[in-house]
Amino acid sequence: MTWDQMQELMWPATWETLQMVGVSTVCTVVLGLPLGVLLVLTAKGGALQNQPVNKVLGAVVNLARSLPFIILMIALFSFTRWLVGSSLGWQAATVPLTVGAIPFFARLVETNVREVDRGLVEAVQAMGGNTWTLVRKTLVPEALPGIVASVTTTVIALIGYSAMAGTVGGGGLGDLAYRYGYLRFETAFMWVIVAEIAIIVTVIQLAGDYAVRRLANRGRGGGRTRLLRPRADTDLVAS
Repeated sequence: MTWDQMQELMWPATWETLQMVGVSTVCTVVLGLPLGVLLVLTAKGGALQNQPVNKVLGAVVNLARSLPFIILMIALFSFTRWLVGSSLGWQAATVPLTVGAIPFFARLVETNVREVDRGLVEAVQAMGGNTWTLVRKTLVPEALPGIVASVTTTVIALIGYSAMAGTVGGGGLGDLAYRYGYLRFETAFMWVIVAEIAIIVTVIQLAGDYAVRRLANRGRGGGRTRLLRPRADTDLVAS
């Protein structure tokens, strides 16, 4: 296979992989972030302490995390077909990708939020802040660098899952590697795809690390002090 032939196949497959991972990432963050925060809030000592709810959520998350992705894909074929109209293609692959990534990301968020300084939480509660204020003003902002790092980790995991999804009709670079690299014994082509995936992962990791450093530096620049200090302009207007 010539380089020109490889390029004709690789660009559409690369775009499919990026779409697959992009949509799955957005859905995972939208659903997994609240779930991770809720796991903290309903735990013992949390603002919404509720042990039965916490145990049920924890059990569901653990069960979903324990399923191998390939089995999860097969188990969700009927649901995927009902939801998007097909069990093949990158659109269909986003369903099991999202379902598999949500519990993984939720646990990472839970760990990040648990690391927030307990003194800050108690300070907000002492000033009369409700649960929504606590989450919006303290828990998520203080845990944001860790959450961004968790998003980076999740995206990289989704890229690996997307390659696996390609072996069962999910499209993308994984499908290309399987059909041409494995079934047609185009070994050189398969290694080109592996190299491209490695480059994509490296770029995402570097971008994520840069974002985490920026957020961490901004936090050290006085974010906690502003959180606990009354806003001077509001006080002046009120007076």
